[in-house]
Amino acid sequence: MRAPAPRYAANDGVIEAAKAALGDMLVEAKDAVGEVSLTVVREKLCDAMIALRDTPGLEYQQLSEIAGVDYPQRPERFDVVYQLLSFTRNHRIRVRVTTDEEKPVPSVTDIWPVAGWLERETYDMYGVLFSGNDDLRRILTDYGFQGHPLRKDFPMTGYVEVRYSEEAKRVVYEPVSLAQDFRNFDFMSPWEGAKYVLPGDEKAPAAPVPTPPVKEAKTTDTPAQTGAGQPHPGNQPGEKPKDPDVVPTKGEGQNK
Repeated sequence: MRAPAPRYAANDGVIEAAKAALGDMLVEAKDAVGEVSLTVVREKLCDAMIALRDTPGLEYQQLSEIAGVDYPQRPERFDVVYQLLSFTRNHRIRVRVTTDEEKPVPSVTDIWPVAGWLERETYDMYGVLFSGNDDLRRILTDYGFQGHPLRKDFPMTGYVEVRYSEEAKRVVYEPVSLAQDFRNFDFMSPWEGAKYVLPGDEKAPAAPVPTPPVKEAKTTDTPAQTGAGQPHPGNQPGEKPKDPDVVPTKGEGQNK
């Protein structure tokens, strides 16, 4: 590969520059598994993001992603994680804040408008509130969805199930019910004389179709029928085509 993509810049000096730029807005800074992670004060998130974007030597111009993490055992159970990218330095950094179900996180939509969609995803999946986001609606789940599916205490089966009702002739929402019928399985093969009618079998004729008579029962082919063991006669003159595609020329080309 003559022109490989440039490698990301090293983490050397990034934490020191971040500490100098953020000051008391920084709670914790660490370099783990090759990535710089900064924890900032939740109420000062926007100021910290502007400093990380505009400070020379940092210059993280792009917001790549916003994600949530749930730790139910903590008082502030949620981490809101921001992934930033510096185009000029070709370097990535992670910024996070902590919150709970009630304390909102300041929205960064005024800094990066794309954050509007990402904050909606985090709200939909975790229930994290964002102050300053004028369009904080669900974006991944259905209308009327209850709860937030990526919380650790959210049941795997959910609270509501959706199905099509033949009686109502529409899609209906109902509380989840694990019917006992779905736990009973019939392991008998339908080809071994099942008593019930399989879907599609009702279209078959009631009486079995008679098998046409056969003059001679099919048995294993004999060598006399297949020619097995007989020497191949080879390429006989009678097998050649009468009008070949390639007409040989005398004294020229490959037939010279």
